[in-house]
Amino acid sequence: MTKRARLIYNPVSGHQQMPKNVSDILDILEQAGYEASAFRTTPAPLSAQNEATRAAKDGFSLVVAAGGDGTINEVVSGIAFLPKEERPRMAIIPAGTTNDYARALKIPRDDVVAAAKVILKDKVQKMDVGRADFGDGSQKYFVNIAAAGSLAELTYGVSSDVKSALGYAAYLIKGAEMLPNLSECEMRLTFDKGVYEGKLSLLLLGMTNSIGGFEKIMPNAELSDGLFQLIVVKPSDPGNLLRLMALALNGKHVDDPNIIYTKTTSLKAELIGHNRDDKLSVNLDGEEGGIFPVTFENLRERIEFYVG
Repeated sequence: MTKRARLIYNPVSGHQQMPKNVSDILDILEQAGYEASAFRTTPAPLSAQNEATRAAKDGFSLVVAAGGDGTINEVVSGIAFLPKEERPRMAIIPAGTTNDYARALKIPRDDVVAAAKVILKDKVQKMDVGRADFGDGSQKYFVNIAAAGSLAELTYGVSSDVKSALGYAAYLIKGAEMLPNLSECEMRLTFDKGVYEGKLSLLLLGMTNSIGGFEKIMPNAELSDGLFQLIVVKPSDPGNLLRLMALALNGKHVDDPNIIYTKTTSLKAELIGHNRDDKLSVNLDGEEGGIFPVTFENLRERIEFYVG
């Protein structure tokens, strides 16, 4: 039986480099033994996600997500909830700004055709997928990072133009700019090894070692161990927080007394005290995810990906 592959690409990602390379990518998929076709995402909500679900249910063996981290997240969300026998294999072609997940999978990030050629190596790995269950009953998935707290605005508070021009420096500049106005949240966090009740500036739940282009924030990340890496940054004065950010560039932050760092299979996070009724949002893979309270579960080895 002929294997079929569906390329789902965002035409406006990464300086609009995808449309002119679609035919070359389809040729590579054919070389890999797939009958290949393409879907160009539209501005309609969940365009990539809905197409991924449709392709999976139609029996496609491979779904290729081409775009930024947001497009990749949508495609993952379109297949992660399906039963095992309906979940196709995935490949990613990074065409965004930070391309965190591609960095973690060792996929070339500056050449979409080279990224597609990774499929020809036929090297695959089953990857964990995170699931977030929100208090309103909604459910979302993520493959890289869940973040909350005022410092989490760094993830999406830097414009893509600035990211492209300045890279890592953009985050430090933005961080220094934001520090005087940082607020604190009071939370109860329940995880495998205990409970934290208190104030925090940042909650990070990571699945890879690359966050916003920084590769040492989660130094012990493994992609298929069924464990999240949990980082809690306790409130501190602006100078100390800036020092922590600098330490994080080198992975030296995890032993700091202002940091809680542990691994966990799940996390229940709820606002307490004077923050109990606040509408605090959770950022998933760089996009708005939902509102507290939230419970996170790690779905071990949920999707098989082509890796570099």
